[in-house]
Amino acid sequence: MPANLPSKICEVCGLSFNWRKKWKKNWDDVKYCSEKCRKNKKSISSDAQKI
Repeated sequence: MPANLPSKICEVCGLSFNWRKKWKKNWDDVKYCSEKCRKNKKSISSDAQKI
């Protein structure tokens, strides 16, 4: 496994995730660690507005 891969923090769950080859062309636009978090983004943002 290659070392020194870039990583980000998921905007939904807050966990760290590493660069993947499938994100090579759009790494700057990746915000979520998984499809599950991407689908749950709406519920998280609406919860934040209630506070």
